[in-house]
Amino acid sequence: MSKEHVSIRLFKNPVLEAMTHIHPAIPAILWSPIILALFYQSHQIHHHSLSTYFLWALIGLLVWTLTEYGLHRFVFHYEAASSFGKRLVYLFHGLHHDDPQDGRRLVMPPVPALLIVGVLYLGFKLVIAPKFLSLFMAFFLIGYLAYDYIHYATHHFPMTSPAGRFLRAYHLKHHYNHRPCKYGVSSPLWDYILKTVD
Repeated sequence: MSKEHVSIRLFKNPVLEAMTHIHPAIPAILWSPIILALFYQSHQIHHHSLSTYFLWALIGLLVWTLTEYGLHRFVFHYEAASSFGKRLVYLFHGLHHDDPQDGRRLVMPPVPALLIVGVLYLGFKLVIAPKFLSLFMAFFLIGYLAYDYIHYATHHFPMTSPAGRFLRAYHLKHHYNHRPCKYGVSSPLWDYILKTVD
């Protein structure tokens, strides 16, 4: 009989502590209706062609992979100087490195996820034409969901396909290599471009 995993406690307050334990279905429950609404809005208002969908799928997913890499490398692995900064980095990501097999802390909690996506949306709104913004955000969020579930799978599923085995081994090297490298989880693309593979 296997022992039940005991999570590292983060907060004395039981409500705050409970908010850090997220069932893996939550991202799909939260983001799927938003993605569908973005597609609906894009189709109903702008009537984009199929080629436009393909183009923005490519752009949205590519921008997601760069965002994933940037957040992981420069935000979640930030070397904070203050105790508050260190605590914040630990809450966002350091805990995951201390306890990578905690299945209830592998997907991003909804509150910080909504805040991060909200800030990114405001930035994207400055550079993407309004008629393409919904389409872009839908594919960007699909990239985010893919990342969340690929990350979960690398820690909790055997991932027997060639691509799955590669992504699992690649991500686990990020955890156990003891060198700052391999920041891409859903794709190693930016690690190769920015030379952080090894």
